Amino acid sequence: MATHQEKKPAGGRKHQNMQNDTKTSQGQWGRAWEVDWFSLASILFLLMFAPLIVYYFIMSCAQYQCSLTDPLLDLLTGNKHLSDIWNNTPMLTYRAAGIYFLWVTFQVILYVSIPDFCHKFLPGYVGGVQEGAVTPAGVVNKYEINGLQAWIITHVLWFANASCFHFFSPTIIFDNWIPLLWCANILGYAVSTFAMIKGYFFPTNAKDCKFTGNFFYDYMMGIEFNPRIGKWFDFKLFFNGRPGIVAWTLINLSFAAKQRELYGEVTNSMVLVNVLQGIYVLDFFWNEAWYLKTIDICHDHFGWYLGWGDCVWLPYLYTLQGLYLVYHPVQLCTAHAAGVLLLGLLGYYIFRATNHQKDLFRRTNGNCRIWGRKPEYIECSYVSVDGTRYYSKLMTSGFWGWARHFNYTGDLMGSLAYCLACGFEHLLPYFYIVYMTILLTHRCVRDEHRCSSKYGRDWERYTAAVPRRLLPGVF
Repeated sequence: MATHQEKKPAGGRKHQNMQNDTKTSQGQWGRAWEVDWFSLASILFLLMFAPLIVYYFIMSCAQYQCSLTDPLLDLLTGNKHLSDIWNNTPMLTYRAAGIYFLWVTFQVILYVSIPDFCHKFLPGYVGGVQEGAVTPAGVVNKYEINGLQAWIITHVLWFANASCFHFFSPTIIFDNWIPLLWCANILGYAVSTFAMIKGYFFPTNAKDCKFTGNFFYDYMMGIEFNPRIGKWFDFKLFFNGRPGIVAWTLINLSFAAKQRELYGEVTNSMVLVNVLQGIYVLDFFWNEAWYLKTIDICHDHFGWYLGWGDCVWLPYLYTLQGLYLVYHPVQLCTAHAAGVLLLGLLGYYIFRATNHQKDLFRRTNGNCRIWGRKPEYIECSYVSVDGTRYYSKLMTSGFWGWARHFNYTGDLMGSLAYCLACGFEHLLPYFYIVYMTILLTHRCVRDEHRCSSKYGRDWERYTAAVPRRLLPGVF
């Protein structure tokens, strides 16, 4: 349900053919072959309660001025019944359905029909046709990287409408926020169900499928590794980046427009949220080719976790700060605003510089300089599903010598900055930092479990050289 990226083994790869048991080797990749009771209980909990959590947050803003406790108190004291809250919730409308259909259709057209041209005139940007990582079955998929182009086109049209054409109000997203939630849920469940059916009956690559025999696990975590329609429409790349992340900045802009409509001004806290989250979104699309090497593409199968999560969880819960500021405009003092800005920019610098060090190390196979010195690393190897042995290098220099996932540390600093921009009157804006801390800590554990089974003793040597996960000297 997230777009946040993880550390991957860095450096060039050599390989040789070996005989190896298929299930054992493929078990190093992707989701599990078998389901333990804890995983099943966690999945059933998320399937039942994640949609309710999203609804609860959005409803609490619409009906209770963003208080997370008042709805519960009303229900516990008998002041209101569930039916009262539900009856006050806007339902699906034809207008919202039309808006959402046009939005998704437009993003599909931008994704599959317009080859990237940004890489031709933007120095340093990598776009166009790029190769992904090797899949468990040994396949190397090709992708049309054009997310930055889609973002630019979409926002140019948005601002052109706001300033010149006036076909619709910039507050259109906020004004239809809950009806659009039902549309997003319909798409999330539809694409997740289709992906499961496709995995059973017409997978893109049968060797990249995993079946546990447990319906709920397979539905949530996915069966196919890289479900595709045609040559270019890749489910994971599209739904991870479009329509949710392209919409992220538009949603914030719509919230800012609503704040101005209601109060006659846009507060500095709203500006900070728009700027800091906008930097993150632009960074995502600028480095979309790099995203092909992250956990979402390299290890996650496509199921409800990604399908519904990218359609609903991401656009609705990652934008809570902007939504909160519509109901509770906050004008920060200069010192507070400056502190938030510095924390956000420092977090972004750590996040980007850490990933840059890894990419530089990998591109040059370690023949580079990190902080003015030749990088240190540990040689390791692993075997893919087709019996090929690959050799990698795990860097232990620079930020990667401080902690094994120091890019997450920068990510968490940025997440905290978004929340601090909203002041301290309500808990709701701080859901994001709590969620991201849990998510990224879990990803640390999940990724390291995978790396441990993949690299064996080589991984033990690496963790001995870099003993901390997130905070140097602490954790």
